[in-house]
Order: sequence, then C-alpha cells, then structure tokens
Amino acid sequence: MPREVISGTVLDERVTLSVVDICQACGCREEWVLELVDHGVLEPGGSRRDDWRFGVESITRVITARRLHRDLGVNVEGIALTLELLDEVNALRTRIERLSPEED
Repeated sequence: MPREVISGTVLDERVTLSVVDICQACGCREEWVLELVDHGVLEPGGSRRDDWRFGVESITRVITARRLHRDLGVNVEGIALTLELLDEVNALRTRIERLSPEED
C-alpha cells in the first residue's frame, strides 16, 4: 500500500492570521470566511475587516465547517449550531477528565 506524504506548518498559538492566510491554509474563498464570521462561527479580532486577525484554531473550525457543508450539506446556520454544540461537548469532556480520578 503506498504511503501518503503529508506536509504542513506548525503554528504557534500566539500567531494570528489574516483572512487571506485562513483562505490559503484551508483552500477556501474569502466569501466563505466572511459568511462564517457573519454567522458567529469565527470571531476575528480587529474592528475593521482589513484589520481582522484570527487565532490558529480558526483553521480547524473552517476545515470542519467545510466538511460539514461538503459532506453533509449543512448550511451555515447549521454549521454554527453544530460547532457550538461540539465546543460544549469538548468543554464537558475536559471538565469530566479533570474531575475523574486518574486510573493506574
């Protein structure tokens, strides 16, 4: 079985990205990112669109949003709800892990 070579760039959590950076990293159009911002899926820093900066976690959100849209036909409103619920599930899992005694 042939091996697939995957390449990437490791980003520091302190790095911020522009709309163009997000589009290049995720292979999407600027209009898609703007629509995600309009529906609260992404929350940029900066007051004007030209000044918007995104955290590196935005890459994961955009990729997940694209998969939900492409693979399941979920619209942007549904994507926003789905990602909000996934965030809550992850937060609850983290709380459970902190409260649970460690297994030996």
